Amino acid sequence: MTDPKSHSAFEDLQGLLAGTFLSATALLPLTALGLVTGQTAGLAILLSYLTDYSFGAIFFVINLPFFALAYLRMGARFTIKTTLAVALVSLIAETVPKYVSFADIHPLVAVLMFGTMSGAGLLAIFRHGASLGGIGILALYLQDKIGFKAGWTQLIFDVTLFSVAAIFFPLKIVGWSLVGAVIVNVVIAVNHRKDRYIAM
Repeated sequence: MTDPKSHSAFEDLQGLLAGTFLSATALLPLTALGLVTGQTAGLAILLSYLTDYSFGAIFFVINLPFFALAYLRMGARFTIKTTLAVALVSLIAETVPKYVSFADIHPLVAVLMFGTMSGAGLLAIFRHGASLGGIGILALYLQDKIGFKAGWTQLIFDVTLFSVAAIFFPLKIVGWSLVGAVIVNVVIAVNHRKDRYIAM
């Protein structure tokens, strides 16, 4: 008999597909206005603006070193799911813009769409035992190894990222980007509680 507190393989697959689709398409209104976000996705977006490489390719390559840390910190199952999630986001981010565009969108609507869609997508990914890799994994690894709080690692990275963005882009762009990043984190902070969700 299946454990009611465990996800089946099918449930994991649909959860990862839904979560990665939401996370990838959430980037469209953001990048339509030249905005950025935090964490590894934000770094990939920033580099895609400054180079000739696409977000999808950069996002996947940036995450490669973190897969090893994921294996050491969370094990094979988490690492396989995370690798799949990162690959799906990279693929969807390359494909969907061919069929959808945001030629005229207000920055407030863009960051609201990004924040809520990305937050919901990440929640689905988290609840099915995966992540989108990157700095979050490094933060947990450093916390285990040297006791440096994971939240501080993520905060330092985001402050650095937005500071660099402020060098290359107008402060208005950076300001709206920060609003979007805050919305994502609020959605996750309010909704991501294990005591409210029993399945693993």
